[in-house]
Amino acid sequence: MGNTISLQNTTFEHFPSIVPVFPLSGVLLLPHGKLPLNIFEPRYLQMIEDAMSSHRMIGMAQPVNPMDKNVLPEIYPTGCLGKITSFSETEDERYFVTLTGLARFNIIREMPANGLLYRQVNVNYTAFGKDLDKPEKLELNRDILLPALKNFFELKGLSANWDAINKSDDTDLLTSLAMICPFSPSEKQALLECVTSESRANMLVALIEMARHDTNSRNSFH
Repeated sequence: MGNTISLQNTTFEHFPSIVPVFPLSGVLLLPHGKLPLNIFEPRYLQMIEDAMSSHRMIGMAQPVNPMDKNVLPEIYPTGCLGKITSFSETEDERYFVTLTGLARFNIIREMPANGLLYRQVNVNYTAFGKDLDKPEKLELNRDILLPALKNFFELKGLSANWDAINKSDDTDLLTSLAMICPFSPSEKQALLECVTSESRANMLVALIEMARHDTNSRNSFH
């Protein structure tokens, strides 16, 4: 599931207070997680170029309403800062980047555009001080999680590298599953805002069980 980025001796003073933000529905970045992105819209190409020439950091936040087609949709007040840890450019002028999650933030206000194509927000990190700590030790109940997860993936028509899952550290596995599982945007947001890894693990299992129950209930009527 990949190694985590070291935040040893890092404080929030190392992070920008004004953050370029990428509003993307249904996409979750968590601290220590890795998020691949395919960038092709001009405003986000500009955002990546500006980030690469400065602190290499951007924020991920979800629109509140996934169906909102406005150019500037309202976004949730909590997002996650990521650092560009991988970058490549294609022949057709797209960027492939990997963001590594650093810490969550609360949005204070949106900044004026000042000629930029992308949005910037003024953020505060103080509510999420534990995000800078070494990930807390977590013990998932795999006897419950993995059978439920296999059934969930089958119902969703998804495949998985079960060998990698079985070998992964519990903390890394929780982060990866929370990010990749096809939950609704509001459910993804709830996972982001969980205070502890244990509460996120409990919510993850509950969401998987609810999705399995809902799918099986619908199938029973056909």
